[in-house]
This record gives sequence, C-alpha cells and structure tokens, in this order.
Amino acid sequence: MCGIVAASAERDIVEILMSGLHSLEYRGYDSAGIALQARGGLERRRTEGKVSQLDQLLEAQPVAGHCGIAHTRWATHGVPSERNAHPMASGDRVALVHNGIIENHEDLRQELEQSGTEFTSETDTEVMAHLIAGIMEQGHDLLQSVQIAVDRLEGAYAIAVVSAAEPGVVVGARQGSPLVLGLGEGEHFLASDIFPLLPITQRFIYLEEGDVVALNTSGYVIHDAARSRVDRPEVEAEINADAVQRGDFRHYMLKEIFEQPTAVAETLEGRISARRILPNIFGVGAEELLSQVRHVHIVACGTSFHAGLVARYLLEQLAGIPCTTEVASEYRYRDPVVPEGTLFVTISQSGETADTLAALRHARQSGYLTTLAICNVPASSVVREADLVLMTRAGPEIGVASTKAFTTQLVSLQLLVLELARLNGMDADRYAGFVADLNHLPDLLNQALSLDATFKQLSEAFVDKHHALFLGRGSHYPIAMEGALKLKEISYIHAEAYPAGELKHGPLALVDSEMPVIAVAPNNPLLEKLISNIEEVHARGGQLLVIADTETESRFGPRHGRLVKLDTGGELLAPVVLTLPLQLLAYHAAVQRGTDVDQPRNLAKSVTVE
Repeated sequence: MCGIVAASAERDIVEILMSGLHSLEYRGYDSAGIALQARGGLERRRTEGKVSQLDQLLEAQPVAGHCGIAHTRWATHGVPSERNAHPMASGDRVALVHNGIIENHEDLRQELEQSGTEFTSETDTEVMAHLIAGIMEQGHDLLQSVQIAVDRLEGAYAIAVVSAAEPGVVVGARQGSPLVLGLGEGEHFLASDIFPLLPITQRFIYLEEGDVVALNTSGYVIHDAARSRVDRPEVEAEINADAVQRGDFRHYMLKEIFEQPTAVAETLEGRISARRILPNIFGVGAEELLSQVRHVHIVACGTSFHAGLVARYLLEQLAGIPCTTEVASEYRYRDPVVPEGTLFVTISQSGETADTLAALRHARQSGYLTTLAICNVPASSVVREADLVLMTRAGPEIGVASTKAFTTQLVSLQLLVLELARLNGMDADRYAGFVADLNHLPDLLNQALSLDATFKQLSEAFVDKHHALFLGRGSHYPIAMEGALKLKEISYIHAEAYPAGELKHGPLALVDSEMPVIAVAPNNPLLEKLISNIEEVHARGGQLLVIADTETESRFGPRHGRLVKLDTGGELLAPVVLTLPLQLLAYHAAVQRGTDVDQPRNLAKSVTVE
C-alpha cells in the first residue's frame, strides 16, 4: 500500500525514481508522482492511474535533477485524482510523500487554515507539507522542521521530504510504517522496502520507530524519537534484483505459484532432518518456552488468518493443545482473556501490516507466556518486536494475491505444531513419520503444478460466472476459504466458502445450474460426510468441481461433476498440496476474464493503515 522512493545523487535520478516506482506497483496504488529539486526550485509531475501514465507525462514534460522524491498512492483521504496524488507541496518551498494515515489531520488543517494556509487537496498528507514549510519559515532547517512537525502528528507515517532551500538534502521519518535507507557511493536513497533499490545497492539500514534521517550525496545522519543521534546496523541484502523479475512468466502471480516447491524446500532447509525437527529453529531458548505452552492464540489478517485457522485444527488434533485464531483488526480492540501458559503467534507476509503489528504490541502487554512471529521479511517490525521468530523464506512476492507466502506460512506452522506435539508427548514414531512426510512435500507440490493445463481448461467455465461456492471440512475448510479469497481477489467473481456440513443451513438456496461449487476432498475420516454434502449439490443441479486424493477416486462417479485427482500426501501435508489447484483455478479464471492479475483493483500488498 503506497510506495516511496527518494534519492540524492551525483547523477540524474529520474530513471532511478521511476524504476523504483515500477518495482513498487505490486503494493497497490491509484496515482503516482515525482518531485525534484531543479532550476533553483521544485519541479513536480503527478497523474492519476498507473506509473506508465506518469512515464508518458514525463516524456511530454521532461524534468531532471539530482535530488528528489517519488510516490505511488493508495487513496485513503480524497478520491484518486491528480490533485490528491503525491508528492504534496507547500507552494514551491517543500514537497513531501507519505505512507500511512495522520489521525489528527483535521485539527492541524483547521489550525493552518486559520493562519492563512490554502489547501489544494483533500489529503491528510498536504497538512504535513504546510506544517513543515511553516516551521522552516521560523528559521529552522529541514531536519529540525521535520523533527518538530512529527512531534505533532498522531497516527502512522513514513515520509520523505525535500526543500528548495536545501539542495541535495532528503529528510525521512517513520512511525508505524516501514522506511529503509539505501547506501551507495556518492548517493543515498530512501524507500518503502528494499525492492526498488536492489538494482543500485545491496546495502541497507532499516529505520526504527521514531527515527528521523537526513541524507545527501556525502552521507546521512539518523536521530531517534528523543532527537539523539544514533547508529543503526547496516544489512547486506540476501537477494538481488533478478529475484524480483517476472522472467518468462506472463504474470508475477503465476511465477510465484510455480516457485512454491522451491520456497517450501527453502523454508524446511536446515530445520528438519530425516526424522526430527532440529532444535531452536524458533530462536535461542525456544524449546524451554514451548515446553510450557498450554494454549495457543493465533492472530493474523487475510490470507495469513486462513493459515492460522489451519494451524488451529492441527494443533488441537495432533498436539492436543487448545487454540484460538482470530482476525487482528478485531483482536486489537478487545481485552483478551489470556490463560496461563498461552503462546501468542502472529503471522504476516510483510511484517508491517498495521493491524497485525498493533495486535502484537497489544499482546506484549497482556500477560502471554511469549510471542512468536512467522514472517517473510527480515528486519521488519513484527520480526524485531516478537520474542521468537520463524522466517518463512518465501522470497519476494510481488503479486498482490498471496501464493507462496501462504504455503510457506502453512509449512512454518506445521513445524510449530509438530514441535509442540513432541513436547506434549506425541508418539515418537508418529512424530518421525510426519517429519519424513515434510521432506517429500516439495515433490508433491511439483506434481500438483503438473495440473496447470487442466485448470486452465476448467477455468473456461468461469468466464461468465458471477458467484461460486467453495466447500471443505475440518482443516480444509480454511483451504476452501483461501480458494474463495483468491478467486474473488483477482477474477472479481463473488466467492464464498462454507464448511460443507453447513450447506443445508442456508447456502443450498443459492445452488442451481449456474452456480459453480468447488469441493476440496482429501482422503480423511470426513470424506464420507463430504460426499454426502456433494450429493446435496448434485441433487440441486449445481456445477460441481471436486479436487480429490488419488486414493479416493473410486468414491466418485459422473454425477459428482468434474473430478481432478492428485496425491495429497496425508493429513499433515494435504492442506498445503490442495492449495495449489485452487490458486491455479483462480489465476486462469482471472486471465480468462481479462483482469489485472498482479494488481487487482482496490487492493494493496502491504496494508500499513487500518
């Protein structure tokens, strides 16, 4: 959600800024803009729509400069439009870009209007530009003005600011939204994350809460929230620019679907042997803490919440430990009852999701035994603030609809489930058998991907559909939920998931010859119950698609609609394996319908606002 790129260099930076904006398109946005120090002042170009439209504007109205800021905006205050697009400016003095939400912007706006300030947008961001410009008029430099201004802000923000009065200087600040400093020779950069900067540097500093940084071509200085000068550790990126290229795939999402066997293998690498999970993969001292766990509380958002729901079933089934799973945006506003010995688990792809991060901070004050973060981004806020951490190692995920981040979250949670099960007395041979199964998981995922052509053909039946139902039972009900979410996210077909046994309590009223019904049918003790529910759909003329285990093929006949079979790998692995067919179905349905697969409308990759 929203994206920032800023630079001060000894060369023209327009290409750097624009390349960075293109690499940030995955975050979701509806307008884009750029502002540079040029001709003794500030030059600004903005447009509603895609970064490609900003490219066209710059061809018609060229601009050049060595210091500037750029932004992709996802609308929160004010409709998508050129006048609401960032950078926001205060006359020709100060330009600013902003991720986040300023909660007290109305009070600040009224104060500024009473002093004669004229506003040109509906955004909360413009308030900051005018506020900083006004402070500079009192004799403060840009760094001091930003420090004074942020003390008055309430909410979440990452900002980058330039002033016509200070050539070559960019000032950045963060509170609740990520901001990273990129280090070069004779040039320094700011960005929302490392991806837009990977083509030009591998050296980064992750700014911490309350930090304010001033940079120019010769160096940088960082101050903390108390305005004390501080040093932050430099990090060498473990990925390169090639890792975020689409290659020969039509879309990033398809590339990331096919990367899942490798991502899962990397998530498991160095963490399991042939028959056991290796010690302390969750952190130093984790085994002692986990041995005290008597209850688990999982909090997450969106796709990560579905992963948590799968873990709830597995924890109670395999480890015998009670578990609750809930949505972070709800959890953060209530006072949870925390039983003694409760482990708090938070799951996030980005590690910066606002609701998830706020839930973790709430949990740290609520009496939990300890906190564990499962995350894909090293040095993210969630990773830094949790007691224990397990990185998912999915690699960069550019498509807004999560694929490999979800399956690596599932695998990471399976490691947690098995470790808690072992500490809670699981039979040693059964435990070793589950670990051995995990070693075979990448091969099973590759087999599932061999069905790509099958699901491309099946997707043709969804081109003219407006609704779909997904069915599952037990731990596969959340997998059905994930399948429905993927279909609605990228194809814009309204899709809902139900526990199959709930059909007769309402959803059957929707079933007719125009309603596709997708059933997830692993080989487990609930299969016969699921088949009975499928029969209910058949009796109402629904269009059935059943995704089943190869061992259960004989249980299905022509009346059960289209049958796709694959080896699901047993009770632990099946939720992961059965996810891939649903991803392929959603992807090909979206392609058939001509939607923007990687950047679906109204959505953002990393949701850093409420």
